[in-house]
Amino acid sequence: MSSWSFLTFILFSLSCLISSLSNTSNNGISVELIHRDSPKSPFYQPSENNYQRITNAMKRSINHVKVFYKGSLTNYPRTTVIPDKGEYLMIYFVGTPPIKLYGIVDTGSDIVWFQCQPCKQCYKQTTNIFDPSNSSSYKDLLCSSKQCTSVDFSSCSKNNYCEYTINYVDGTVSKGNIGVETLTLNSTTGSSFSFPNFVIGCGHNNTMSFQGRNSGVVGIGGGPISLLTQLTSSIGGKFSYCLGPSMSNSTSKLNFGNAAVVSGPGVVSTTLVKKSPPIFYFVSLNAFSVGNKIIGFSKPQVEGNFIIDSGTTLTTLPSDIYKNVESTLVALVKLNRVKDPNKILSLCYSDKSNKYVFPKITAHFKGADVWLNSTSTFIPVANGVVCLAFAPSQDGIGVFGNLAQQNLLVGYDLQRNIVSFKPSHCTKL
Repeated sequence: MSSWSFLTFILFSLSCLISSLSNTSNNGISVELIHRDSPKSPFYQPSENNYQRITNAMKRSINHVKVFYKGSLTNYPRTTVIPDKGEYLMIYFVGTPPIKLYGIVDTGSDIVWFQCQPCKQCYKQTTNIFDPSNSSSYKDLLCSSKQCTSVDFSSCSKNNYCEYTINYVDGTVSKGNIGVETLTLNSTTGSSFSFPNFVIGCGHNNTMSFQGRNSGVVGIGGGPISLLTQLTSSIGGKFSYCLGPSMSNSTSKLNFGNAAVVSGPGVVSTTLVKKSPPIFYFVSLNAFSVGNKIIGFSKPQVEGNFIIDSGTTLTTLPSDIYKNVESTLVALVKLNRVKDPNKILSLCYSDKSNKYVFPKITAHFKGADVWLNSTSTFIPVANGVVCLAFAPSQDGIGVFGNLAQQNLLVGYDLQRNIVSFKPSHCTKL
């Protein structure tokens, strides 16, 4: 999924009514987002302190970024998510009658799958496992169906039913049937929306290191059967999110349809670049700046050289830009350098007061200059120790992670092919 860990899974608190698709298109849907380390999250560990939670997120993030390297940008990937990064969760409902499921949400995945009975091999799930035999709306798809042939990871059973196999970087595996089912989302507006004949993966053989209430993965990438793609006609291809501080008790919002439009003073937009694999959201980065110094690339860049990923915690930069960003900060920051006690990040300082004002860092996307909050660029990793939440990429691929996106309202319009940014107090929206 998407962990240098947007990543970062959020609990999408949805409710459970049924309404028409026209209401979705006209009014939009807004749902709550809860960070996995918030006390409101079902995965909250009271025995951990904030520094341990940040360290764990960074470690998960390292695993997640590996998905972008292993040829995934030249060949359509069979592996697109890393479930153990565990940053955002979504509560949703499937079946008739509907049952409640918790899914790991990822902008870099393109299927909604969950554990299903009969479980030939399943990981431990503390909530109810979906049983398709108890739902009047579930149906297995045939191999000849358009939905089956549209995905790269499908195959055909001896009985001519469509099957899927997904292998994740961390060793997680999900195998099962591709079917259609009714998916229901509840919103914070008091309305609830039902989507019949929604394509899902019904997993009968699954292994996952991130266990508990989690039932599987909810992909909101750009693939043919992701949540977003399947809802596009109902939500106009629009969704947005606004991520508050990771340890906050307040909830954030995930918006669909008209509720996702980002407008008003301070909004900047850049073009989403269509390229392979279509799962990821590519944009063009021209430069970064630290203070008044602009740091560009040493070599000409292709369009779509940066990925916006809600499933990755850290922001990774091509090595030449990262090196110059770090050296510029070293020259400007008047604090004592120290080593990261977790041995993950390379630029760290002693700041026992937590009041030091770090230089302004701006991401210069094509047509959009996005200022990053200092609380999102320098994060506390131990008592009195703060580190730059950036890292050099392994293969020249840049990733705009979720820490950098905190307190930004980020809106995607897939019909206009743009993504917009607006500085916001996310917990107050």
